[in-house]
Amino acid sequence: MPSRTLVELLHIAAGLVATVLIVRLAAWGYPLARGTFNALGWVAGAAVMLMGMGPLRKAWRIDQRRREHD
Repeated sequence: MPSRTLVELLHIAAGLVATVLIVRLAAWGYPLARGTFNALGWVAGAAVMLMGMGPLRKAWRIDQRRREHD
């Protein structure tokens, strides 16, 4: 897999892992709002994915051009 694309995928994965950890800690810290935290966690996870798509596409295009050039 091209290097820039892999870095962007790992960046998205790290953002999703951080989101899950924050949501779980928040739900543990305030159990009465567990359902709210879970719902907001899904929204935050979707936002992380959407925000990562632009840089991922850009990295993929750069890697494709580099591969065609070589």
